[in-house]
Amino acid sequence: MAILTDIGTLAWGYLVPFLFVLTIVVFFHELGHFLVARWCGVKVAAFSVGFGRELVGFDDRHGTRWKISMIPLGGYVKFAGDDNAASVPDREAVSRMSEEEREGNFHAKSVWQRAAVVAAGPIANFILAIVIFAALFTIYGRTYTVPRVDSVQAESAASEAGFEPGDVIRSIDGEAIRSFADIQRIVTVSAGVPLEITVERNGTPVDLVATPKLREFTDQFGNAQKVGMLGLRQNTRPDDRYTVSYNPVEAVGEGAKETWYVVARTGAYIGGIFAGRESADQLGGPIRVAQFSGQVATLGLAALLNLAAVLSVSIGLINLMPIPMLDGGHLLFYAYEAAFGRPLPEKVQDFGFRVGLALVFMLMIFATFNDVKHLLGG
Repeated sequence: MAILTDIGTLAWGYLVPFLFVLTIVVFFHELGHFLVARWCGVKVAAFSVGFGRELVGFDDRHGTRWKISMIPLGGYVKFAGDDNAASVPDREAVSRMSEEEREGNFHAKSVWQRAAVVAAGPIANFILAIVIFAALFTIYGRTYTVPRVDSVQAESAASEAGFEPGDVIRSIDGEAIRSFADIQRIVTVSAGVPLEITVERNGTPVDLVATPKLREFTDQFGNAQKVGMLGLRQNTRPDDRYTVSYNPVEAVGEGAKETWYVVARTGAYIGGIFAGRESADQLGGPIRVAQFSGQVATLGLAALLNLAAVLSVSIGLINLMPIPMLDGGHLLFYAYEAAFGRPLPEKVQDFGFRVGLALVFMLMIFATFNDVKHLLGG
């Protein structure tokens, strides 16, 4: 009985929030592909949330099979002419088609139409993130705390840079700072990177240069994370905290800024991995996302939707990577076709898809390894 209770708790606490977040993100990604495909006159054979055997589904009046499949770790839109869910063309079948059959075939469309259909998925992810952030800012506003330094940790990056208690941070690398949280968001992904920081000290601007050091800390859920740290501390006073309200138009602008922030910081983190400044063991897969979804769900629906927005941006960015099998790989092939007036040779594309499949599997295995290691406390 206790085992059944534990399983129920696990499902409700982790699996349900995870599926809620992932389904929203995947659905809108595939919806982007679907809508632009329809707009371009492409016949859509299937729209699936999940992979594998179909659990439930129906056919619409256009002949598209809408379905939910057994493995809820992604999804796909299959177009007329695709050989599989990765949109690899069935070239032999295309060559045998009549002009009427080619009319709705994805691979018979112009290179610009195909590129638009492929790019629509990641773009839909970014739009979804903007909409979620905008809705949250409209409903709740944004709470800020005055970026005042109350203490400086000894022998820290901040101490070495010359920070003093009472300093109010106004900008980092030219970016205006409105809250202490803004400082943390920049610094955590900037380990080993010199930052030009302007502080206000006794009413006078002072320019400092500080290089965050990579440190490990434990978040409120007990997860160990390696991030950049300056060594600044703040003791929030009641009059330091204020909330800014936004109308829907202003909220969209703030949502776009927040989406760009996630894009820029994700890019900085990936760049830091290749430069050796960041640790790749922070990369997580489905297990980590499920765990974090459950933890965030305890903070309420707003926090869970915020996570969905961040994950939507991440999914959009991952799909734009120039790896065959992903949207970015298809766009790379289409760029070649647009530049040279002919597609890449079939053998080259087939080889690229095989390499892309191998890279995607390797990334999944690596992320899952990190997840298991994280769960075991390694």
